[in-house]
Amino acid sequence: MPVVTSVINLKGGVGKTTITVALAHFLALEHRKRVLVIDLDPQTNATVSLIPEMEWKARDESGRTIYQLFADQVKRTTRFDADEAILRDVSNIGGNVKGLDLLPSSLRLIKIQDRVTQLTDFEGYERGPIFALRDALAGVLPYYDHVLIDCPPSLGIVTLNGLAISSSYLVPVVPDILSVLGIPPILDRVDHFGRCTRRNIRALGIVISKIRAQTLLHTEMVRRLREDFVERRFPIVFESMVPESTHIAEAADVMAPINTLQQKYGSPGPYEHLSALTREYLIHVAR
Repeated sequence: MPVVTSVINLKGGVGKTTITVALAHFLALEHRKRVLVIDLDPQTNATVSLIPEMEWKARDESGRTIYQLFADQVKRTTRFDADEAILRDVSNIGGNVKGLDLLPSSLRLIKIQDRVTQLTDFEGYERGPIFALRDALAGVLPYYDHVLIDCPPSLGIVTLNGLAISSSYLVPVVPDILSVLGIPPILDRVDHFGRCTRRNIRALGIVISKIRAQTLLHTEMVRRLREDFVERRFPIVFESMVPESTHIAEAADVMAPINTLQQKYGSPGPYEHLSALTREYLIHVAR
């Protein structure tokens, strides 16, 4: 079975999608891993970073996105087909990246998730479609080495579906006060969910993103995060950090003609940081 990691934070704009998509690229290209990206965020940022918008719209209209899975739960239908919904060999690096696949999201997920929430027991997790994603992907997950799940900025039913198939989770944070405030609720909720569903979902660590090394606030918050780990309040903070970078932001343009990882993420600089982050990720998941 693959290593399945959810990427979570309750605050938007902390680099969840950037880290998810970058890890997927580096795992597939530098480490020759078979990787599936699952986009559970209705903003669809991971999706449109890996496939053209027109292709995504066509698939969404034909029921081949994650929306259909949750619509089936509400409407009691069975239209969602994992083999049909997953796109193989996505991305714009060299035309496509062999072994990098995507289960796309949908803007329509915003409308359906409230109705799915009404079906769900959030105390004991004994009622509701908590395991809809797990059941739908049971036949395809063994094909992959790594599955990376870009979760929405909430701990609702959609994120819980991601956690229900996850062996671990990452928490990206911008080193500022508001971003860090979301860490304790995540740790508590995942721990509660794991105990109720008898799953061991390991907090793999905190990844610092969008860091500006010359900023006093960022430097101080990084120091505090590392101290919180020493005092056992937070999980480990990855040594590798993702800088704030225009080149990283531009990497989301899936229509740009790109041939290498170095071209896509910028070398020297962001490319080296993301490559190091991927190597560190592999060390942590192997423990």
